[in-house]
Amino acid sequence: MSDLADLFPGFASEWISTSRGRIFARVGGKGPPLLLLHGYPQTHVMWHKVAPALADRFTLVIPDLPGYGWSDVPKTDADHTPFTKRAMAQAMIEVMEKLGHVQFALAGHDRGGRVAYRLALDHPGRLSRLAVLDILPTYDYWQKMDRVFALRVYHWAFLAQPSPLPENLIASNPDDYFGRTFKSWARKDAPNPFDPRAVEHYLTAFRDPLRIHAACEDYRAGAYADFEHDKADLEAGKKITVPLLALWGGAGIAASATGPLEGWRRWASDVRGQPVESGHFLPEENPVQTADALLKFFLEQN
Repeated sequence: MSDLADLFPGFASEWISTSRGRIFARVGGKGPPLLLLHGYPQTHVMWHKVAPALADRFTLVIPDLPGYGWSDVPKTDADHTPFTKRAMAQAMIEVMEKLGHVQFALAGHDRGGRVAYRLALDHPGRLSRLAVLDILPTYDYWQKMDRVFALRVYHWAFLAQPSPLPENLIASNPDDYFGRTFKSWARKDAPNPFDPRAVEHYLTAFRDPLRIHAACEDYRAGAYADFEHDKADLEAGKKITVPLLALWGGAGIAASATGPLEGWRRWASDVRGQPVESGHFLPEENPVQTADALLKFFLEQN
C-alpha cells in the first residue's frame, strides 16, 4: 500500500500508542488543534481534499480509527467493547493528549461522527466545537428504521449479524461489495468524486479479513452497546453543550431519516447546520463547500 504522502503534502506521519493499540495519524498545519475523524468504509485519506484549506488555520490531526486503515485492530470481546464509540472516543483523547492537545475542535464523518458526538457527551470539557457530517445519532437511526430507511441503510443490520456471516460474504468479493457501496452512497447525477489512489487505499485495507471483521464489530457495537449508551443519555436528559454544526448531503443518508437539524436539537443545546450539494461523502464530493462551512464554523468565537 502506497504511503500516499503526496495527498497530504507537508504533513507528518505519526504512530501513537493508545489503550486500543497503535493509531496512525497525519499531523500538519498551523493554529489551534482540529481532530478529523473518517467514516465507513474509508480511512483518514477521505479528508485529503479539504485538509489543505483547513491546515492554513488549524493544526490538523487526521487518524485512522481503531481497526481501520493503518491503525491496529484491537482484540475484541463478546460485547464488542473495543469498537464501541465510547472506547474509540477514549482512544482519540489519548492520541490528542500524546500530541499535546488537552482541548480541541472535532469534526467527524459517518462512523467518525459517531465517535465524535460520543466524545462530546462523555468528555464535554475536551471539546471547543463539534461538527458532524451526514449522520444522526445511532439511537435515532435504529428508532427510525422503517421500510424505506432500512433499505437505504441495509448494511446496519447486515454488518451487525453474528460473526462470521457478514465477514465471509464480504471477503468472497470485497472489491465488488465496497465498490457498490461507494457508488450507491454518492450522488447519482455527478461525476465520480473519488481519487483512484484514495479508492485503492480504502479497498486495500478492506481486502484484509481482519479489517473486515473490525468493521463488522464496529456495527455490532452500534447495534447494542452504542444504542444503549445513547438511550441512557437521552433518557437522562444529557445534551452536548458545545456548539454543534450539522452538515449533510442533499442526496446523502442523514436527510433520508429525518430533518437533521430537528434531530440534532434533541441531543445538543446549540445547533446550526446546512445541506451540502453531495451524496454521503461530503469531503470528497464537494470539498469546497464542505471546507468553507467547516472553516466558518470553527473560526467563530464562542
